[in-house]
Amino acid sequence: MTVYTPRRAARVLLVDAADRVLLFAGTDPGRPGHGYWFTPGGGLHAGEAPAEGAARELAEETGLRLGPDELGAPVWSETVEFPFDGVWYRQEQEFFLVRVASWEVDTTGFDEVERASVHGHRWWRVNELAATTERYYPPDLSERLTRVLGDGGAAAQGGGVAC
Repeated sequence: MTVYTPRRAARVLLVDAADRVLLFAGTDPGRPGHGYWFTPGGGLHAGEAPAEGAARELAEETGLRLGPDELGAPVWSETVEFPFDGVWYRQEQEFFLVRVASWEVDTTGFDEVERASVHGHRWWRVNELAATTERYYPPDLSERLTRVLGDGGAAAQGGGVAC
């Protein structure tokens, strides 16, 4: 029987003017060779609201500083179970959409775990995600992005900043 550590998280879909989403390339220290791509974001501090955590994580991981109110409402939430560095987590997470014209990613705010497990970043088009054989999380990200970015209606509800 797997024992799960509960965790709350906030993640950011950082999307540029070309409708590309920023993903980081990472590996699990507990599973060498298990590489994957993932969105900016991470665990919430005790008592931290999801929008506050998303804004904090976005600043730490990309250098983009926005207030929690600039993120808008989450575009979806989910519960996932996964291992990382030998610990199994059950994570409740919310995703926020942030639109930028463009952004030069600054990872100097990475913490020790991120510096050890994140090995790069890339801006991905939805069709590239749908076609790749590389692993990314969440595994239905291309379908979710298609829905969120679809006709511009959902995208207009997400946060945004002119950069």
